[in-house]
Parts: sequence; structure tokens; C-alpha cells
Amino acid sequence: MPARLGEGRSWSSARNRVDAPLLVTELPPTVPFGFLGTVLPTSEAAGLRLTLDRLPRSEALSLAERAAATAEADLETRVNRAGARPSELARDAETARDLAARVAARDQDLWNLGLSFHAFGKQREPAEQARKKLVHRLNGLGFRCRVPTFEVGLLPRDLTLPDRGPRPAGYWHTLATDAVTALFPFVDEGVHEPHGILVGLLLADANPIFLDRWSHSSHSWGIFGGTGSGKSFAAALWALRSRWCEPDTQLFFLDPLGELARLTRQLGGEVVELGPQGPGRLNPLDPASTAGDREGKAARVGTMLRALFPSLSDAESSFLDTAVSRLYREGTRVPQWSDLLADLAGRAGADRLRDLLAVFAAGSLRYLDGPTTVSLEGTPLDLDFHNVPVEQLPFHLTYALDALTARLRADDRPKLVVVDEAHYLARHPATLEFLDQLVRHVRHYHAGLVVLSQSPDDFLVTAPGRSLLRNLRATFLLRLNEVSPETRDFFRLTEAEAEWLPRARLPAEAGYSEGLLRFGPQHLPLAIVATTPEYEWLEGLPEGSLDTREPGSSSARTARLSPPVREAPHDGGDRSRDPGGTGTPST
Repeated sequence: MPARLGEGRSWSSARNRVDAPLLVTELPPTVPFGFLGTVLPTSEAAGLRLTLDRLPRSEALSLAERAAATAEADLETRVNRAGARPSELARDAETARDLAARVAARDQDLWNLGLSFHAFGKQREPAEQARKKLVHRLNGLGFRCRVPTFEVGLLPRDLTLPDRGPRPAGYWHTLATDAVTALFPFVDEGVHEPHGILVGLLLADANPIFLDRWSHSSHSWGIFGGTGSGKSFAAALWALRSRWCEPDTQLFFLDPLGELARLTRQLGGEVVELGPQGPGRLNPLDPASTAGDREGKAARVGTMLRALFPSLSDAESSFLDTAVSRLYREGTRVPQWSDLLADLAGRAGADRLRDLLAVFAAGSLRYLDGPTTVSLEGTPLDLDFHNVPVEQLPFHLTYALDALTARLRADDRPKLVVVDEAHYLARHPATLEFLDQLVRHVRHYHAGLVVLSQSPDDFLVTAPGRSLLRNLRATFLLRLNEVSPETRDFFRLTEAEAEWLPRARLPAEAGYSEGLLRFGPQHLPLAIVATTPEYEWLEGLPEGSLDTREPGSSSARTARLSPPVREAPHDGGDRSRDPGGTGTPST
């Protein structure tokens, strides 16, 4: 027979199980709905005990009115004191007034809530370790906890204990109905959208996450992570799954580094190498991209050239815009760069413009002077720019995206455009605004973009960049070298999330990528995992090497199939306002 477990001041035992309780003494200002699914993962032996009593309406109304009066008094007496924060005092007063009005209107009730967490183990030591993990998670969310102690004295034999016996100090909290609902654990933190693709597994409990990009008002996603974090692999994996789920899906890759060419060939698609050594040419001046709208095309040419020549003055930009518009207005043929140079010949004030544009006549871009010689009709289609000089990539990516818009408008089949190394477009306001407009409008063509870049900071410094981030339906933050205050504020990351992202494990370390999915109000730490058949399809992507071991070994393949459940950053803060999403996801 096993030895009987003893009792301690901070733990108890029953039926050979140790119960290590934890008392919540202070609640944070806000928590996301269903947060208990993260605090109490199904992989651990832990529990929650909750006592809930509704206050009588007269008592609740009196309490709410006193709170509103106190907040109003604080606003009047403290607003001019040193160190006071008037905006916070005004917000507190407004919130208290709103609560009192809602209690009076019977829209809200007030509740006395008692809350305690319990960690369990067969022995005291594992129970204590589990309790420490609970403390870490709750502190990360802003809760304050303490370990209660048991003090039991002699009781009279005839004493009958009431159902609601004495509780320790700090046990009771008074909350409104909306706040109480956030404490109930019966909420699934996963996202399982019908017809969606598997994007990853939750780190907390390996719960699969399925997203259907086509069921939302925006079809575009973003992936941000440092070198080696697995951005290209994740984009290729999701493109592959989209194609398997819906074979009619057309795939297009803007590929500055040539990383997605192998996948394109694997899927029977076409790789078009563009650049000085490329076999073909896209004429950036071809108005086919605007469905023959020559005036609209003239405006886009100005955007391309400002990316290529950022030193253009306002006067030069205006002069160039006039010349390009005249080129499209006065002729019916498809213009070429030599036509633009001929138009500028002999015109007063155009000397510097002619010198700049000479790059298309005798310089490094002379191969672009001529008609289009490649077709964009194939799918999957990879536009490979790995031979293009880095300083010219914004120009090339812009005219290639412009050329693809004709394909996006062609029919109603689903279309997915992967834009790798999108930070090149973020370098120039004109090209960033063009990308932002494309993200906002491609849904009308039953199309979506996947924007890949190393850091959200590249987009947060300008209004078009912030607009683009807001219009991405799902954002995946993989391993970031650092999390700036701007990134933390924009995505409303908790302290725990901001500290975890620079430590999220890389494919070379774990065999899979770790990251944070921001989907509407939800922040979900997940692992991006490929099955063995998928890995074999994608094997060879430079950034997507899922394991440092030999890919053919059975041990390496097993590691890819199921990531271990591990402690993840814990969500916190009010997610009811969503600066970067378009609504609440279906769950």
C-alpha cells in the first residue's frame, strides 16, 4: 500500500492526489474572451473553482452610482495635480458613468465572483511545479496571485457549515456581466473554419487551426519574420494546401530571390526569369495591365519611375508625368522606352530626365526597351528576379505586379499572389501605396495577396503601410529579431508576447516554425508544421529547411508531423478593438 500523503499549510491531498491551490487577489483591467483555454491547457492537470453570486439590483445600482461619483470626483480634483493623466481620469469617469447607466437599464448586472486555480499532482513536488507554471501564465496576463494557507482549528461537534463558508481576504471580486463572461472556460480558442486550410497547430495543446481566406472581406494575409524564420516555406506550404483543397486556384509568385521556382516546377507551372540574363521581357509600358486604359497606365508608369529614381524632384515628376501622358494620349501603339526618350528629345528642361532615362537606351535596363516577349497565362507562375540588382527590385516588382493585375481580372477563379521580400516595395511611398491599393482591391477579383517581409516596422512608418497592415485578414508574426514599441502598440501585443517573439524557435532549431497568429481579436501562438509528403514536395526551399538532419531519415520526418506541446506566450489585453483585422472570426 502506498504511504498516505501528508497535509501542508499550502496544499492538501485527497484520493492520493495533491491539490496546490492558487488564489487570485487582483484582476487585470482587461482579458480576452476564453482566455482560460490558454491558462488551463488540456495537456496539464489543473482546474478552476469559481463561485458566482449576483447582487440584488438595488445594491448593484447603488454600488455603480457610487463608483461613478468617485470617478467624477477624481476627475475634478486630481486632473491638475502633478503626475496626473487627464485622459486616463476622463476615460475612467466615462466608463463608470456608462456602467451605472447600463445597470440602471438592466443591460448589466453586478456579480460577486470568487476565483481560485488548482494544480494537481500525484506528489507534492509535481503539484508545486504545476502551480509555478500557473503563476507564470497568470502574471503574464496581469493577474496577481498568492498561495493561500490553511488554518483549521477545533470546531464544535454540533456546528453545521453553511454552503458559503468564510473565504480568505482578496477572494471576492465585483464584476459586471461582460467581465464575468470572459472568465468562463467554455470557449474554444481554436479557429476551425469550414473549407479552410490547416495553417498550424496551437502550441498550448496542438489544436489545429483552419482558416478560409475566401470567406472574409479581405483575402490577403501577411507573414513577418527574420531570416531563417520560415516565411517562404510557410507561404509555399499554404499555397500548396490551397491548391490541393481547390484545384482551380491559380498561383502567382513574385520571387526576388528565386526561392519558389522549384515548387512552381513541381506543380507543373512556369518560371519566368526576368532580368539582364533572362530569356524574355515584360514591357513595363504595355497598357494591357490596365485593360487598355492608357491614362490609368500613365499614372502607374510614374509610380514605377519614382521607385527607380527616388531623387526626382516634384518639378521633374510633373514634367515626366506630362510626357508619359502625352505618349499614351497621342498614339495607339504600345509604347516603348525609346518612344519616351524620343518625346523628350529637344524639349527644354528635360536634360536631367533624358540622362536618367538613358538607362533604358544604353544602360543596365536596356533589355526592357522592346515589346513583351513572355506570356503570363500559365499557372502556377513564378516571376523570378534573382538576377536583378537589389537597388532595382522595387521598380521590377512594381511593373510585374501591375502586369499580373490583368490576369487577376481575367476570370472568377480563386487566385493567390505571393509577394516575397515586400519590404523592397515599402522603401518608396509610391510603390507602397500601389501595394496597399492592390491589397484593398484584389478581393473584387476573387484574389488574395500573401505579403512576406522581415519586419512590420518597414510598413508602420507611413500611412499606406499602416493601411496595408490593417487590411491583412490574418497576420503571422514569426521569429522577429526585435519587437519595436511601434509593432507592439499596433498589433496590441502583450508584454509576454513581445518578449516571446524574439525567442520563438526556428525551423533549424525545432523542426518547424513558431509564431503568433493575429486573426481578428485572437492572438494564437502556433507551430507551422508540414507532413512528410508536403515536406518532400517543398524540400529544397532555402528558408524552409524543416530540419538540420538528413531529410530522408525517419527521425527527421517524425519530428515534422507533431510538434511537442510547450508553454507559449499568454494572451492578454482587450481584443475587442481590432486595428488590423476586419472582424471577428468564425469559431
